[in-house]
Amino acid sequence: MYRFLLSRQWVILTLISLLLIPTMIRLGFWQMDRHDLRTARNQLVSDALAAKPVPVEQLTTPGHAVTRAERYRTVTATGTFDTARELVVRRRVNTDETVGFHVLTPFVLTDGKVLLVNRGWIPADAAQTVFPKIPAPPHGRTTVTGRLMADETTAASGIKDIKGLPDRQIMLINSEQEARRLGAEVLGGYIAQTAPQPKGGSPELLGDPGREDAALNLAYAIQWWLFSAGVPVGWVVLVRREARDRRAAAAGEDAPASEPVSV
Repeated sequence: MYRFLLSRQWVILTLISLLLIPTMIRLGFWQMDRHDLRTARNQLVSDALAAKPVPVEQLTTPGHAVTRAERYRTVTATGTFDTARELVVRRRVNTDETVGFHVLTPFVLTDGKVLLVNRGWIPADAAQTVFPKIPAPPHGRTTVTGRLMADETTAASGIKDIKGLPDRQIMLINSEQEARRLGAEVLGGYIAQTAPQPKGGSPELLGDPGREDAALNLAYAIQWWLFSAGVPVGWVVLVRREARDRRAAAAGEDAPASEPVSV
């Protein structure tokens, strides 16, 4: 009765089932790896935000590449804003997903080195070709606080570093490029300012970094493993149904024909 399993149709179905099981198991482990990576990243962010503020030069120096463990650490710096060489970063969105600029202002430290400070978001006109009016930062010697960030690159961000932009506009915040432009020693990375609060709320300070949803990857992993367990169950159900249908068909063929009813 189970000879039908040797038919071309059932051999193909069985082979597909055998391939699906390990594939789904591997997909489940892949989702678990993503879950672990996101959980680890979220923990790094939480640890960095909870750490006590330190002077910025304890974590970065000119030419330094900010590490994952240093990213989002709260740092402080004392110096003066150099608004004459201020830039804006194109195509950045605020919490309402409105496209505008980030304001990038060189901050000259007391020892002469420069720290790049992202002072926050401002709106942009439709053309984005004219340098916008930017609210001024505090004058004179100031102490700023912010989250340390790594240099932006196309490889890391996916943002293309377009050339030929309007004057004083850039696509990526990169300390090496700014060191060449400013002709100064620029600390590696930059900070996203968190204090002092700007007058009138503009530029709009950047919010805390978001956490990635690791629970979703865990749910996907469990889902793939349930699918892998369901494949052999489904195969057995189909085999038993096929065998039952064949037995019923064979029984119908063997049954004697009924005699016509006499009138």
